[in-house]
Amino acid sequence: MSFADTLQSLTLSPPLLLCLVLVIALVESLALVGLLVPGVMLITTMASLAGHQDIALAWLIGAAFIGAVLGDGISFSLGFKHREQVTQRWPLSQHPEWLDRGTRFFKRYGVSSVFIGRFVGPVRPIIPLVAGMMRMPPRTFVLANIISAALWAPAYILPGYLLGRAWQHHLNLPPGLEAGLVILAFIIIVLAVIFSWGRHQASRHGRLYRIIAGSIRRIPLLRRPWLAMSQAGDVPLASLLLLVIALGSLSGWTLLVINHHGPLEMDLLVQRMFVWLHSDITYIIANVFARIGDTYGIIALTLPWAIWMLVRNRWDALLHWSGALGGVAMLNTLIKELFARPRPGTPDYLMGSFSYPSAHTSTAVVLLGLAAAFIAAELPRQQRFWAYWVALSFALPMALSRLVVGVHWFSDLVGGALLGLVVCALTLLHWQQQPRACLRPCPWLLLCVASLVLISARVGLLPPV
Repeated sequence: MSFADTLQSLTLSPPLLLCLVLVIALVESLALVGLLVPGVMLITTMASLAGHQDIALAWLIGAAFIGAVLGDGISFSLGFKHREQVTQRWPLSQHPEWLDRGTRFFKRYGVSSVFIGRFVGPVRPIIPLVAGMMRMPPRTFVLANIISAALWAPAYILPGYLLGRAWQHHLNLPPGLEAGLVILAFIIIVLAVIFSWGRHQASRHGRLYRIIAGSIRRIPLLRRPWLAMSQAGDVPLASLLLLVIALGSLSGWTLLVINHHGPLEMDLLVQRMFVWLHSDITYIIANVFARIGDTYGIIALTLPWAIWMLVRNRWDALLHWSGALGGVAMLNTLIKELFARPRPGTPDYLMGSFSYPSAHTSTAVVLLGLAAAFIAAELPRQQRFWAYWVALSFALPMALSRLVVGVHWFSDLVGGALLGLVVCALTLLHWQQQPRACLRPCPWLLLCVASLVLISARVGLLPPV
């Protein structure tokens, strides 16, 4: 049995789906953990799969109900029995504002806060913990917990379940594509969460940074270089980890691709899925993204910003951006020629060009990843993750457009993304070697409008390259 078939049989197993719904509902309601887990998205996905398999709705709602009750119950017990220890441990020790927000909400609404808080995202995982710390009577909490969970479970399960029933009766997916959708959605969600959460943990105020710093200081060989870097400023741990992980992943993924004769099994599965999803509208949109991500498109996007850097005499920033974009272009050319992997389809303007890695994907990752890093450096610490999520939301359709037009395999996109992350990490490490003046004030609105005008002209007037 293939990996995709195994994953599909496991994912669509009714007992496993019910267990997953219970666990997700529990974790999503659990103290503080729920802030880090995209519970609503995961529950909707599981409910959709359950609806597709005609699993009894009562069983599904029951699983969500039990998980929600258990999650809030555990949170309340932690606050009730371990009040002092909880506030002194991560993550509350690093984010006391979470506790302050939950305390204000509890004081404002009293007993009703347990019921109301179940449906309010920012305080949902905090309120049961605060209720326990404020010594709310257990019987009162249990009653509010059960009543709110009885309403919460169907409210969160029904939309996904109805989507799954519509999927089953109207979409009529070809065999095997269900697993492709699940695999693709799972990879995107996991990578997005790891990248957003992991980069925060590797910053100077993150738990991972403190753990690694403490370990290095106990190793005589590494203590002196670490202290030297620390005296110069923040140690760029996030960029170092990004380089190590991306370079190792790129090496392993490339070996997997070149040692496999022809496309990977996952490539064929994802290709079938995009053939099934093909329409005139998606093809037109994908071609627009293809033109935005080619050589002319990148020049159109970056030209106003390059001119602004020249006017501001910020040669350091301009050289780093130019080096990153030129470097990823050179690496793409070398790797393509070295491995000479054929494309699934080759239009006239790509004749003589090879498939691995995807240059559109790697260039988009470099451009948007560096933009996110530079913007995040100017933002308050609590808001920096937004820059990376916005960058991801633009890079993802740029990459997927290559599958819609049929000129790349899915593994080409993965290789391109990893190559782009390697170049991003190298550029950021060089930029962070010494203190730099901030790029503000920046007429970002004017520059965005100029880029939009130029990219519109490029899409409408020039042929693809």
